[in-house]
Amino acid sequence: MLRRFLYLLLFFSASCGALSAPTPPPTNTPTNTPTVTQTPSPTLSPTPALPTSTPTNTSTPTDTPTNTPTPTITPTPFNTPEPTIGFVFDNWQLADVPTDLARRLADTSYVAFVNQNDRDGVGDVRTPQPATNVETLYYMPPTNSAGRVAILQLPSSSENEVYISASGTSIAYFLQDSGGQKTGLYVLDLETGIGGRILPVNSLVQRGRVSEPAWSPDGAQLAMALATGYDMDIFVINKDGTGPRNLTPDGAYEFWPVWSPDGRYIVFVSDRLLCPSWIPGDENACDANTQPAPNGGNVFVTEVATGQTTLLSDQWVTEPPRWLNNSIVTFASGDPTLGDPERTIWFADTTTGQAREVRLLDGSDGPIRLSEAWSPDGASVLYQSAGTTSELILANANGAALANNTALLFPRFGMVAAWSPDGTRVAIGGVNGQCPYGVTVLDTNLNFVARGTPPPSMCDPAYSPDGRFLVFTGVIPNVDGRVDVYIAGVNGFGAVNMTGGLRGTITLLGWVGG
Repeated sequence: MLRRFLYLLLFFSASCGALSAPTPPPTNTPTNTPTVTQTPSPTLSPTPALPTSTPTNTSTPTDTPTNTPTPTITPTPFNTPEPTIGFVFDNWQLADVPTDLARRLADTSYVAFVNQNDRDGVGDVRTPQPATNVETLYYMPPTNSAGRVAILQLPSSSENEVYISASGTSIAYFLQDSGGQKTGLYVLDLETGIGGRILPVNSLVQRGRVSEPAWSPDGAQLAMALATGYDMDIFVINKDGTGPRNLTPDGAYEFWPVWSPDGRYIVFVSDRLLCPSWIPGDENACDANTQPAPNGGNVFVTEVATGQTTLLSDQWVTEPPRWLNNSIVTFASGDPTLGDPERTIWFADTTTGQAREVRLLDGSDGPIRLSEAWSPDGASVLYQSAGTTSELILANANGAALANNTALLFPRFGMVAAWSPDGTRVAIGGVNGQCPYGVTVLDTNLNFVARGTPPPSMCDPAYSPDGRFLVFTGVIPNVDGRVDVYIAGVNGFGAVNMTGGLRGTITLLGWVGG
């Protein structure tokens, strides 16, 4: 406890110095912290890596005359700016977790899950129990359900908005305070046991879209898209609340930041080719009174240290991109849920700036390609082909078909595929409670290694980083229809229910640590 107290004093001093705020008392009472003024770095013009067709914006700001004589004509803003939320570091707290947990996480992978409204474990299970209105974040070793550790307790209104670094030692979470005083985004550092609020926002929905925090690979920094005066920008901040920086202060909408595995770059989506700015009076600015906010944008990559930004593709995307390795980014264009007749899979090389579409050379895979999962080496991709037929296809990046499987049929956007770290196995399951099959594991020829029959069904499969275990959520509909976390071997056999002793609603978050 003395060590944690000294850490708390250190964090208190560092954060106050970085934010230039009056010294708050070290208490859990909300502190009115001055808003941090971001110093925008010079805006870098995106360097097109591909031939692009940049839409021409013809809207021109209209100068509105006023009765007050002025030396120059000042454009009147045609939309009302929102206040920019400043970063803080208040509402400090100490975590009640084992002091050696961070060390254990360095050596062992744990399963992270949230249990919401856990009922009375003493009363008769046949008697309905009242909701507790509490949710608990647990870390659980894969071989011992009794060894699970309660990390956080939150109001159930927080709705599983928990974001964990790969190491498991840095946790961001949204706390919904019924009184409103403590509502915001918090960070907990398990290495020191100290947590606190870094962002006093009322919601993680920013300008109509969910803005999820993204941890750097080492868990030292957090990236997040936030609403600014007229647009959205991507900010980076240290996990102790210091050093906030706006990476994209250019007036356009930027969102969905994702770190590269080495932590040097962030890939994101921006509408800057269509609308260079939403700030009234800027050159070629879009008018928020007549033009809707973008539902997507083009894919860009920025170097975190320098802010140098490059265009990766002029394809319009409406979902987040992902990294395959330190230089390859994959993304998809087209959204059938919005009426698009196609959904295509792309990958781009950040070193050459070249992007390529992935489709079978003979065009037999149909116009809609869904639920793609790239192999660990990035050499092949498994996806659903949806169109006149529905099947699973494994193809390489050059469009050559490697294998297919017509025995598994999932609804659109209803499949999750998870590769084992060595690339020899792929587990197939459902998502969002639509889980029609039991434990299903395929080899690289898409032949069945395991083909179970429910119960339990398989949803949200994920392999442990060392490849020894397969975790998934399963439902036993003929018992009570509840969802539990199961752990099996690499081939899917020997599945064990790891959360049967809990009586709340279970949400699997995935593997951490190790």
